[in-house]
Amino acid sequence: MTYGVVIMYLVAAVLAGVGIVLLVRLASATITERKTYAYRMIGIMLTSAGAVLAMSATAMWNWSAMP
Repeated sequence: MTYGVVIMYLVAAVLAGVGIVLLVRLASATITERKTYAYRMIGIMLTSAGAVLAMSATAMWNWSAMP
C-alpha cells in the first residue's frame, strides 16, 4: 500500500465521519429548520464523498499491486 492510498483512506474516513456526525445531529430536537436543511445536505454529501473516495483508494491499491 502506497502513501497516496493511505492518505486517501484517511481523508475518506474524516469526510465520512464528519458527515455521519452531522446526520446524527439531525435527531436533536433543538436545531432550527435552516440547520436541519444544512446538516442533511452537507452530511449526505460528505458521507457519500467519503464512500466514493474509499472506493477509489481501494481501486488504486488493487491496480498498483504487483502480481
